[in-house]
Amino acid sequence: MVFSSHSLNKKSLVMLRLVCCLGVNLRDLVPKTTVTLESLSGKSIAIDAYNALYQFLAIIRQPDGTPLKDRTGRITSHLSGLLYRTSNLVEMGIKVIYVFDGVPPALKEVEIKRRARVKEEALVKYEKALQEGKVEEARMYAQMTSKLKDYMADDSKRLLNLMGIPWIQAPSEGEAQAAHLAKKHDADFCASQDYDSLLFGAPQLIRNVTISGRRKLPRKNVYIEVVPEIVELNKVLNELGILYEQLIDIGILVGTDFNPEGVKGVGAKTGLQRIKEHGSLEKLLPTLKEATFPVEPVKIREIFLHPKVTDNYRLVWKEPDLEGVVEFMCGERDFSEDRVRKALEKMTKGMEKIKGKTTLEAWFGRSA
Repeated sequence: MVFSSHSLNKKSLVMLRLVCCLGVNLRDLVPKTTVTLESLSGKSIAIDAYNALYQFLAIIRQPDGTPLKDRTGRITSHLSGLLYRTSNLVEMGIKVIYVFDGVPPALKEVEIKRRARVKEEALVKYEKALQEGKVEEARMYAQMTSKLKDYMADDSKRLLNLMGIPWIQAPSEGEAQAAHLAKKHDADFCASQDYDSLLFGAPQLIRNVTISGRRKLPRKNVYIEVVPEIVELNKVLNELGILYEQLIDIGILVGTDFNPEGVKGVGAKTGLQRIKEHGSLEKLLPTLKEATFPVEPVKIREIFLHPKVTDNYRLVWKEPDLEGVVEFMCGERDFSEDRVRKALEKMTKGMEKIKGKTTLEAWFGRSA
């Protein structure tokens, strides 16, 4: 179980969305198809690495909200999630690719500052709840304080190298690069909790890859199931009766990372209605007399239509360096050697499963 021994309750899901899914909210608008992870065997998935790492940092915690740490005090929750969830995916025959964020667009500065304020406020509430002995409430606020420090990204890349899992350093937004891989057919899906991937043109977005599973609600004999969901861009456009550019316009009305406030009173369904009535954001704007944007909406649209991406990557899956992983995770980061070796055993079995279905070249080498 990738989230330690602590259940993911409904409040946790809400907090997780606040922490990890801060992009455009199209949840009530787009059609989704639920699938099982097992059904994705043989498929490749480009995962928004920072999105996944924030999920691990938020969820994998002690009962009082304290993250996992090694003997030196370095946080290791992200490594726990990365190792055990990735090994589970590979065991099922899924070819995983991680994509790391680069330099964010200048327009994202407002959103970055807003997130920092949210974390600071949550930290105050977390400490207050701890002092008052409200453990469950403290854990809830702790999830919102997660910060991805430079050493965490470096450690994650080091672990992926040892595991034989390819990763790509994006020049800017990781979601944009993951969507680019999917558009080039170098990945079957891009995975993120955010719907921004659709605005970046991802043909197929898959959600809940890194948080799926059966979770028991605390103090109740009730379980909730978090399942993977596939969102197909063409299906979204066809069912809504709009063009790709119009979907981006709807996103801008609702609010993106580049204009987080959006237009007051305009949700996804209202945005769809208004864009279909007027045809484009340019024609709609004159009717939105009280609407304000940090920059011209056309500049926000341009980020989604023409994001900074790279074709300078090579996707190669290798046999894991078993002893290298054990030395790093157990010798340096204080993980249980028994659990680590079992995770690596899962990976090895998964690779054998894939090699049985495809050629060795298809599994171990794919470049662009």
